[in-house]
Amino acid sequence: MTEWRDRLSAQERERLARQPHPDWTAPMLATLTDERFRDPDWLFERKLDGERALCFRDGDRIRLLTRNRKDIVETYPEIIDALAGQACRDFVIDGEIVAFEQGRTSFSRLQQRMGISDPQEARDSGVAVYFYLFDILHLDGYSLDDLALRTRKSLLRQVLRFEDPLRYTPHRNGDGEAFFDEACSRGWEGLIAKNAARGYRHSRSRDWLKFKCDRRQELVIGGFTAPKGTRKGFGALLVGYYEGDSLRYAGKVGTGFNEAFLTDFRRQLDGQVRKTAPFDDPVDEADATFVTPDIVGEFGFTEWTQDGKLRHPRFLGLRRDKEAGDVVRETPEGS
Repeated sequence: MTEWRDRLSAQERERLARQPHPDWTAPMLATLTDERFRDPDWLFERKLDGERALCFRDGDRIRLLTRNRKDIVETYPEIIDALAGQACRDFVIDGEIVAFEQGRTSFSRLQQRMGISDPQEARDSGVAVYFYLFDILHLDGYSLDDLALRTRKSLLRQVLRFEDPLRYTPHRNGDGEAFFDEACSRGWEGLIAKNAARGYRHSRSRDWLKFKCDRRQELVIGGFTAPKGTRKGFGALLVGYYEGDSLRYAGKVGTGFNEAFLTDFRRQLDGQVRKTAPFDDPVDEADATFVTPDIVGEFGFTEWTQDGKLRHPRFLGLRRDKEAGDVVRETPEGS
């Protein structure tokens, strides 16, 4: 299946590089920014609230990995079935796995699938998932890294068949300001702005920018407080982020949990208990219990306070696709 090369210009064919099927390749990551702009050389995609995933197909072998290389094949068997049914047998594609609730992508709903490791249980869960594909990095023995994004997206549409649960990620050209306003009014998480002429870089880059409608932050869970009154499980989570080798305390989060999570996650936390605080800052909580800081959660909030704490934080879900040591305070460039 190499006829796709014939549709490229001579200059584009020169940018192709012969490459054996990769065992792993790091995903390109967007930089958070407060910029909002329009530019005909950029395209704008909806920022999806899900789990980033890379699919590697090498003949009959299909692997689905998170951005920190966790194998999630058994969690999403219907996606694997759809990928196995493709005529193309040598590719690496990049995308986001999502679940919907009331027409919006819902990370909380996706959480109901993320904890499942049995394929039949996943199929029977009642949580429908979709794999939104937005890039292709390797195809039929060639690296596509040096091709322009517009060309890569065109190839993605040509070589794959898009039927649920596989979906192509649409984009708009040029006017990111108007699209951002629309995205926020529709309750989306935000947009990803991408320089359409640039290649794929396996690191964080300013060629991809994140426009967020609300503020979110991945944080490390380093402890919890005791429940009060009729509440079960725990009262609040104690969270932080890394600044160099120091785990900085970012405050406590006591909202966003349902009763089942409070009970189930308390059992997990009890297996992580330690005697000393993992934070390098003082924690002024008399009833605090500290845990080994290796679990990452995602939290919404209104702003950072002057002393480095979250204001009005709420729990959104656990993240298994990021290592605790990689969690830093995410500050928009230019702010």
